[in-house]
Amino acid sequence: MTLKDILLHLDATPRCAARVGVAAGLAARHGAHLTGLFVIDLPPPDMFYGFPSAFIDLQRAEDIVERLRAAATAAAAVAEAAFRDRLRRDGLQGEWRLVEGNTGETVALHGRYVDLVVVGQTDPRASAAERAAQPAATMLMAGGRPLLMVPFAGNFPVVGQDVLIGWNASAEAARAVNDALPILQQARKVTVLSINARHGIAGDGDLPSADIALHLARHGVRAEAAQTVATDISDGDALLSYAADIGADLLVTGMYGHSRLREMVFGGVTRSLLTEMTVPVFMAH
Repeated sequence: MTLKDILLHLDATPRCAARVGVAAGLAARHGAHLTGLFVIDLPPPDMFYGFPSAFIDLQRAEDIVERLRAAATAAAAVAEAAFRDRLRRDGLQGEWRLVEGNTGETVALHGRYVDLVVVGQTDPRASAAERAAQPAATMLMAGGRPLLMVPFAGNFPVVGQDVLIGWNASAEAARAVNDALPILQQARKVTVLSINARHGIAGDGDLPSADIALHLARHGVRAEAAQTVATDISDGDALLSYAADIGADLLVTGMYGHSRLREMVFGGVTRSLLTEMTVPVFMAH
């Protein structure tokens, strides 16, 4: 298994450069084609109708949207120049795409034709406009492809050398491990961690984390099985703490949630990782 197509979501946020670095590094190591996607996400003109005239500065709603489009197009040009420069410097095969539409839905659509989607974690300190420009993981769930989420803080010059797998024998965890195989096969060190493991076939297996480590070994992945008990902190916090303890540069885990009215309601572990991640997280559902 190999990574041959990677989709990178680009935007005008300050953290976009870090995301480009992570995606470019993966593309270089796997010989993958890297597609940079910038989405111009504009509000519909009728959103502005009904506001006091002073708010819209006596301009028609269509004029306001055109101003927003022009600003987004200018920001996209800056992102495109930086992206193409990275392709040239790293000798990567890739392409640039500029699309207007809903960010999450557009990234999900384009993501169906690649092996991996690289996105950025939403920064809670960002402005409302910057948060709106980042694709929601809830929408990306519709893409059917794994996503690699890069934290809004920190530097990640190398991703995928020392990998921690959060294993609970769920279908989502199994999917994440399978989708991450190309990365795991190139990793220097892989650790499979079971937290508060439930023994037996109905739980985490007869030998929690060791069973999946044996499967990985048949794919050429030398993985170390580990277990821990977390009683005072959540499983999500335990995963991040363990990742820090062993110096992991990537966390692989299943994404948990269920569909409800086109939104996703996430379980506690996923919510914790999405808001508190300290290393890039490879997720699948």
